[in-house]
Order: sequence, then structure tokens, then C-alpha cells
Amino acid sequence: MIPIDEWRASGDFFIHRGHRIFWRGAGNTDAPVLLLIHGFPTASWDWEAVWPALARRYRLLAVDMIGFGFSDKPANYEYRVADQADIQESFLRLQGVCEYHVLAHNYGDTVAQELLARQPELGDRPKLRSVCFLNGGLFPETHRPTIVQRLLQSPAGGLVTRVMTRDRFARSFSRVFGSGTQPTPAQIDAFWKLIVHNEGIRVYTSLIRYIGERRVNRQRWVGALQHADMPLKLIDGVADPVSGAHMVERYRQLVPRPDISILESVGHYPQVETPERVVEEYAAFRDSRSMT
Repeated sequence: MIPIDEWRASGDFFIHRGHRIFWRGAGNTDAPVLLLIHGFPTASWDWEAVWPALARRYRLLAVDMIGFGFSDKPANYEYRVADQADIQESFLRLQGVCEYHVLAHNYGDTVAQELLARQPELGDRPKLRSVCFLNGGLFPETHRPTIVQRLLQSPAGGLVTRVMTRDRFARSFSRVFGSGTQPTPAQIDAFWKLIVHNEGIRVYTSLIRYIGERRVNRQRWVGALQHADMPLKLIDGVADPVSGAHMVERYRQLVPRPDISILESVGHYPQVETPERVVEEYAAFRDSRSMT
């Protein structure tokens, strides 16, 4: 496990709308660019277990989106999926990236859907070549939020953020993992540190609005999957109560020529629970399509 302090020390910051955004990179600068987009409620450290193996094949880039991890978490900010996508595109431009691939998870799946939807639109943006999704709410009708997510969206949301502790977080968080792939105490400690950094919990009632955005933008974001002109892949831990087997079935129904890898007995965080399988399945996806 890459210690959280080491992760931060080897990263850097750039500015978005006056706020500091943390990022980290690795790999050969001449290799194909792979943008890793994290989920809610954590940050780019989600990828630490797959990071070394992926860095041997790709140029890895990852940011902590605004409101997450080591990035700024302004209290009075309009947190929107479109803005998070702006951050990703601005960062790629700063890095001089013209073409890239995406590996996304959870909330990051929704950001990836927005990036996918933008590809046919006018504008000077880096070219997206492929997208691989891990467990996430690709379809609002199949998303089954956790109890904490439901409470954060309710009038009691502010109270939830005030009474949340490391142990309460651990109990809630562990429920979305597979029974045999539970997070270790050290992993829980690292995730919790990311959440409380910069008083992050206070903005979670604002960040959680992305669930409502999925409903409002369903046609755009589901349509992006259905009309994509590039390779798409889904790697899913089907023991996930939030976006497991039931979401996979919906993906089969709606996405043309679905390319799916099923991870049995794995929950919501495949890259944490079974990192070797994720690397293996992702590499097979890229190799099968002969993608540079």
C-alpha cells in the first residue's frame, strides 16, 4: 500500500477557478495517456493498488476533483458534474495531452459520461479514445444509494456531516465491499484522512447533489453510452449493493455490443478489493482492441 502521505508528497497542484487542485502522475511520458477518475467520497488514492502495474504500460494522470481528497473544498461552491469535467479537460490541456483514455469509478463514471457526451460537440478538446467503467451509477434508475447517501440528500444531511466519525464511516463504507474483500483498518484510516482533510465532510451535502444531476441529465449521459463511437468497457463487482449485478443487467439492455467483465464476490471498489483482476481485465480490453 502506498502511504497516503507519500501519495501527496509525490503529487502537485494546479489552479481551477481560484482553487488548488491536487494531481499525481506516473509512467513514461511517451506512453498512451490513461486518465483515472475517482469516486465519491474518496479521491485519487483510490487507485493506489493498481497504480504501479498500470504505470508500467501507460502514462497515468489523476486529480482529486474539487471537494475531494487533497484539493480545495470551498464551502460556498456550485459543485456540478460539468465543472468536474471542466477540471479534467483543463488539466489535460495543461499537461499537453491531445489524446487520452479513461478508467473511471463511481462518481467518476458520471464525469466520464459527461466527457464522452462532449466528444461530438464543437470545441478544442483532447480526443477521448476509450472509456472503461468500474462500479458506478451509469443509469439513475438502477442506482441504489446507501443509507448515508440518502440521509445526506435529506433535510438531515447537515446533521449527518456533524456526527460522522471514523468508526461510523467505517461501518457504512464496509457494507459496499464484498464479504471476503473487506477494507483493512489501514485502508479505512487512509480513506477517512482524505475525507476529513480541509474539513471535507462539511461540503458533502453539496457534493451529493450529483445523484440528482444523474436524473436530470439522464438522456445526455445514457445517450453518450448508447451512441459512443469508441470502445467502452464495464468491469463490475457484482456483489455491490449499490451498482452490482442489477446495474450490469441494465447495461446489457441499453448499451450496444456490451463488453463486460464480471467480478464475482467483489463489491463496489474493485480496484481496492481485487486490484490484480482489474489490471488484468483492463489490459485485456486495451489489447483486444489494439489500442495505443
